[in-house]
Amino acid sequence: MLGVWLLAGLAVLALFLRLPGRIVLAMLGCLWLGLVLLLALLPGSAAARATGGTAPQWLVAGAVVALILLYRAALSRLRAKAPETPSLTKPVEDGPMSDEELDRYARHLVLREIGGAGQMRLRDARVLIVGAGGLGAPVCLYLAAAGVGRITLADDDTVSLSNLQRQVIFRSDQRGQPKARAAAQAMSALNRHVSVSPLLRRVTAEDVDLVSQHDLIIDGTDSFAARQAINRACVGAGVPLIAGAIAQWEGQVTLYDPARGGPCLGCLFPVAPAPGLAPACAEAGVVGALPGVIGSLMALEAIKHLTGAGEGLRGRMLIFDGLYGETRMVRTQARADCDVCGSKISH
Repeated sequence: MLGVWLLAGLAVLALFLRLPGRIVLAMLGCLWLGLVLLLALLPGSAAARATGGTAPQWLVAGAVVALILLYRAALSRLRAKAPETPSLTKPVEDGPMSDEELDRYARHLVLREIGGAGQMRLRDARVLIVGAGGLGAPVCLYLAAAGVGRITLADDDTVSLSNLQRQVIFRSDQRGQPKARAAAQAMSALNRHVSVSPLLRRVTAEDVDLVSQHDLIIDGTDSFAARQAINRACVGAGVPLIAGAIAQWEGQVTLYDPARGGPCLGCLFPVAPAPGLAPACAEAGVVGALPGVIGSLMALEAIKHLTGAGEGLRGRMLIFDGLYGETRMVRTQARADCDVCGSKISH
């Protein structure tokens, strides 16, 4: 059965060269098709006899393999879509903190603004982080380290080599893995006392029910359309939204919360920016440490919001210029005529 040996040899060679799966399947498919044509057109030739089998047999074998591959692909898609509504049922410790938790959170517990009561609020909190990229990476790590009890992490992307310049939650050997799942593993490894639910899809404007299951939403996405959708879902659910954005050397952080008197994204940016005016990081570039700065500020604001410490960014936007080491604070206001939240603003 020379044909079988040819297919096996090609597969071994492709694996040795670490070729992508799609290329391997394409190569094997082309070889299989060539063998079928040879047996169908020249069944009595020496090459056909050496190949072994008949054209119908090879067709049946190919169909069986194709069905198996299709089944595996469909199963993978179903698994990826399974957590459409993330499960937050993993038990988080009730009652007083354990000795391990007291030691772990000792630096929080001695802070007058947080203390034991604030740490318990963090343990009881439910936070949805949208985007596990540059901004989401430090947010995920710091909120897991801080002991936020239940975290849902939504992202439909996979880890790529170009992410590793700034997305410090991932490793080189995780390329190709779903970001939400890889980040959730890192968070669970960092702190076993938190429950992390990966959600392998985007959050849309229709996800009001999902958003309403959480106390706070954190938006680390990188497109205006995605931010608009998340903002609409948060307005519909009446849940506060901490949002960050970065480009090149600059970043900004704010808290959108029209249900409690603050503006929403639509109040400040009622229309999408003109093409080219606000390009994504892939197009405009971004210095690697900038997402760490802005993402850390987002995590800090989340901890403040959940514990009630200090003054948050509702009605204010912090703007950071990394190239010149400058920060400034601008006041923001809700608009009664906002198309998104105008009827929901709390006065």
